[in-house]
Amino acid sequence: ACVQVIDGTGEILINKVPFRLSAGEFIIMPANVPHALKAVEKFKMLLTMLRG
Repeated sequence: ACVQVIDGTGEILINKVPFRLSAGEFIIMPANVPHALKAVEKFKMLLTMLRG
């Protein structure tokens, strides 16, 4: 899956490693790896699921 932050700031935890993303940034979340999302401030994101 791909998470793109549209507005604001969020924190993505992938396999217990935190990544702070702001508007315009994105990250790829590997399949079958634990993950979590946390709003650092109010934010909007786009989640794109990739299958293949």
